[in-house]
Amino acid sequence: MYAIIRAGGKQAKVQEGDVLSVERIKGTEKVSYTPLLIVADDGSVISDPAKLKKATVTAEIMGDSHGPKIDIFKYKNKTGYRRRQGHRQKYTTIKVTAIKTSAGKKKAAKPKAAADTTVDQEA
Repeated sequence: MYAIIRAGGKQAKVQEGDVLSVERIKGTEKVSYTPLLIVADDGSVISDPAKLKKATVTAEIMGDSHGPKIDIFKYKNKTGYRRRQGHRQKYTTIKVTAIKTSAGKKKAAKPKAAADTTVDQEA
């Protein structure tokens, strides 16, 4: 089963056990997201907003990190205009622990009615 979540203005496809980096989250040890879409192992898709409000994707925070350094340089010819700026995005690494649908538990298969176990043999 996998789900599509929105984290930090971006969407990510996650499964249980996945580790991914999202934009920085301050504070807690656990985080939960409301999924945008859920696809089960049998291929069934849950996209109804009413059902998705009850579903959750939980993850635990593993740590913080930094992205690559980005240099910003503005220049205009023959005017002496130069501006230099840098940026380094902060990320939080999370590990997806569970994807729960609104039902929570899978429905158990109903036992079929016991049919005659005797087999007629032809002579």
